[in-house]
Amino acid sequence: MKTITLPLAPDSKAYLQGYLRDPAEDTGTYPAIIIVPGGNYTHIPEQQAEDLALAWSARGYQAFFLRYSFVDEQTPLLPAPVVELAKGVALLRRNADNWQIDTEHIFVAGFSVGGHITALFNDLWHDEAFNKLARTTPYEIKPRAVILSYPVITPADGYPTDAAMLASWTDDPAKIAADKLVNSRNVATFIWATAEDPLVPVQNALDYAQASIANHVDTELHIFHQGPHGLALANQVTAWKPGTALPHVAHWLNLAEEWLHELD
Repeated sequence: MKTITLPLAPDSKAYLQGYLRDPAEDTGTYPAIIIVPGGNYTHIPEQQAEDLALAWSARGYQAFFLRYSFVDEQTPLLPAPVVELAKGVALLRRNADNWQIDTEHIFVAGFSVGGHITALFNDLWHDEAFNKLARTTPYEIKPRAVILSYPVITPADGYPTDAAMLASWTDDPAKIAADKLVNSRNVATFIWATAEDPLVPVQNALDYAQASIANHVDTELHIFHQGPHGLALANQVTAWKPGTALPHVAHWLNLAEEWLHELD
């Protein structure tokens, strides 16, 4: 395996970290996935991000994670992380030959606020003004599908509750209400969350799924009955306290992979 780290802009700390399969062992192409981790827009849990990327690598993907900009680096923060995700997807497509990437199968998986970034990206990938901001084209950045894991979607659904935190994210909450921006050009969307999430209310996932279905977007939704926020793989690899290795919830990874195969 080859590990690469790629800066996304000269004036930003954002980068894309990749875990590439050894080209000496296989000259074929592989699907690719970008993990967009959580971290409350203040940091990313890099070990968890790497564990998630490696879990997909083990399933035959060229896997990456995005270190996006944080609130102390740009105010208000959004849409900078969404733009950085677009730059990351474009980077994969531009380097597809070198990195053995099947450009028809580029996916994005967001977790918590990373799910917020991913949901907004899903809403905006085709938008002319957004692409002008990212210096990309819709062709370069269109993913095949997205996965949203216990996502933040809109401040209207109970997170964040702190006005100062929200102000550090945006000067216009309506612009970051991802459920209100869903449209018929959104790509296929897989969503999972837990019903008892104490931090990001499950209503976030429900509202995005409802908006996606209303716009005739291929959508799959799984709500697991128990589990705290931030479960990641929901197994011993990413367990961060007792009760965060939950075998039932850990099925989300198999379900998501099966769903991706069904899209072909």
